Amino acid sequence: MTTFSKDDVKYFADFVRIGLSEEDKENFSAQIADLIESVSNLKEVDVTGVEPMTHPVPMINILREDQPKDILDREKMLASAEDQEDGLIKVPDIL
Repeated sequence: MTTFSKDDVKYFADFVRIGLSEEDKENFSAQIADLIESVSNLKEVDVTGVEPMTHPVPMINILREDQPKDILDREKMLASAEDQEDGLIKVPDIL
């Protein structure tokens, strides 16, 4: 069993600047030791022939051809613009 002392918990609590009572330190040291032991058990699992996983869901890009389309009538769009000039929408200067 891996040991994780109250001093270790105090060190990390001080590092992240959280206050813990003595009871919390005792509880957390036991819980962290149990967690480390549980994770250590994974070393015993036979993973021969298992492919490494980069993402839990298959990521497939479905790309379509980029075809230009006229989605707005130019005259209607320009008619709704507040200000226009030479067939372009005019915007206020920023600088």
